[in-house]
Amino acid sequence: MDVQEIRGKEFARRFRGYDSHEVESFLGKLADYITDLHRELDNLNNRLNQTSQELKEYRVREDTLEANLAQTRRISEDMKANSEKEAKFIVAEAELQAEKILSQAHNRLAQIHDDITELKRQRAQFEVRLRSLVEAHIKLLEVEADRDRDLSELEDKIKILRSPSP
Repeated sequence: MDVQEIRGKEFARRFRGYDSHEVESFLGKLADYITDLHRELDNLNNRLNQTSQELKEYRVREDTLEANLAQTRRISEDMKANSEKEAKFIVAEAELQAEKILSQAHNRLAQIHDDITELKRQRAQFEVRLRSLVEAHIKLLEVEADRDRDLSELEDKIKILRSPSP
């Protein structure tokens, strides 16, 4: 059921039925609430997509860093032929910097993973709350239906009692 169906729903009028203004007001509020939930879900999906895109970008950066590290090692081997002492210094410095960058990239990757896990947890909580709310409303409708049946039975009994006996 979508928001337009909720807003446009019309109920048959009956004697002693529901107050149509209350029903329309409730349906309007329900439609607004569902619209808000859709908007929130869209926002969460957008955040998840952004986080996924960032993760892809970090993976590309990691590949680039690994390629750069390989290139740095080749350069250091060429320089080693010219000067052993200078080559050791360059290799040590490059490895230290590469490890720092990789460490930062891995830390950010772990943070993104945690963020994704948190978003999934929040989404699951949202779905549970929404399901609970819908079930509560269904139970309320069932209680009202039972009450209507009871009233109908009472009215039938009253009709029988009021009818003149032959």
